[in-house]
Amino acid sequence: MSGIDGKKILLIISGGIAAYKSLELIRLLRKRGCNVTGIVTKGGEQFVTPMSVAALTENPVYTDLWSLKDETEMGHIRLSRECDLILVAPASADMLAKMAHGFASDLASTTLLASDKPVYVAPAMNNKMWDHPATQDNLTLLQSRGITVIGPNEGEMACGEYGLGRMSEPDEIIHAFDGLADVQKPLSGVSALVTSGPTHEPIDPVRFIGNKSSGKQGHAIATALAQYGADVTLVSGPVNLPDPAGVNVIHVQTALEMLEACKNATPCDVAIFAAAVADWSAVTTLTEKIKKRGRRNPPDLQLKENPDILATIARPSRKRPKLVIGFAAETENVVDFAKEKMQSKNCDWIVANNVAENAEDISETQIFGADQNHVYLISADNVEEWPLMQKSNVAEKLCQRIGDAFAQDEILSCPAAAE
Repeated sequence: MSGIDGKKILLIISGGIAAYKSLELIRLLRKRGCNVTGIVTKGGEQFVTPMSVAALTENPVYTDLWSLKDETEMGHIRLSRECDLILVAPASADMLAKMAHGFASDLASTTLLASDKPVYVAPAMNNKMWDHPATQDNLTLLQSRGITVIGPNEGEMACGEYGLGRMSEPDEIIHAFDGLADVQKPLSGVSALVTSGPTHEPIDPVRFIGNKSSGKQGHAIATALAQYGADVTLVSGPVNLPDPAGVNVIHVQTALEMLEACKNATPCDVAIFAAAVADWSAVTTLTEKIKKRGRRNPPDLQLKENPDILATIARPSRKRPKLVIGFAAETENVVDFAKEKMQSKNCDWIVANNVAENAEDISETQIFGADQNHVYLISADNVEEWPLMQKSNVAEKLCQRIGDAFAQDEILSCPAAAE
């Protein structure tokens, strides 16, 4: 038995023309020996009938949070506990928003909020709705909580428009489940350290030296590592992101605090330094706010260099991680400068991107705070350019490379690791 075979699945069908695909999905799941129970939302009922879902699942179908019979038995709790996993297909923009913000206004959203089981969503909506910042923010939030997104596909919409937003085909969803089952295992037993976000170096009680890092890429990497089975410690600077599910999170403010937390988290198997650590801090941190009144010139601000966290942890020692991966945000000569950084910091791999405001490729601007990234994965003997993709996909692809390296003992040949 592998992948999805034999699982107890709670299938939530929300509103959207793609709901018709859910009937074929049920048939394929049953063919794989799955026991499927359906919840159909009010919107879903506009496209498929509960009767057709019941006929295909050969189980009762649930639609109403206020059903006297079902809720006498606390139906939303029972449904969320008796399954192995929950699949929302199609997952409308409205359903994703409810899930992201904890609404419990109907049976489906209440069951999801009460669940302690793995949740998978197959989005389906108009391409403009998919591209809307609200939807992308909701997806980022859900993925940070460990929810897995399958699809969507690009193609012609029912409305006649073309773009990204079509629900994955039923056989693609089944295949994705099999793939997800396979990728849960490669990093089982691997200990991982990830840094994320900026550091804030105080000047006085209200001012600090910082940068634009949002922490989205680092948090996505921590989330993906946990989903691949790794034991993850995330050292996070100040960010406006929730803690990833299944991850030990240590919150810090300054570079010194981040360095201390990283030292305490080693030795480990792999360390990924995605944080944008401030290079300098104030020599003296004032205890009172600097006043502007009466000053003709701005105050002198004396700076000192912060410790290099990546170089410190990557230095040859018995506590050095087996695989050290740095990040390089460059504004010019991206690959060349990243290679120099990889050598000078003694790391094994480096992930580089172009953050210049005048980057030739418009997709490379606004990397900080964006949901997408265009990166290069650089090792001692190879440079891979990855096309613009969601930061969650960058994280997943990086985890795949890490899993491959550990499986093939490639880390034993990393020049830095061998020193």
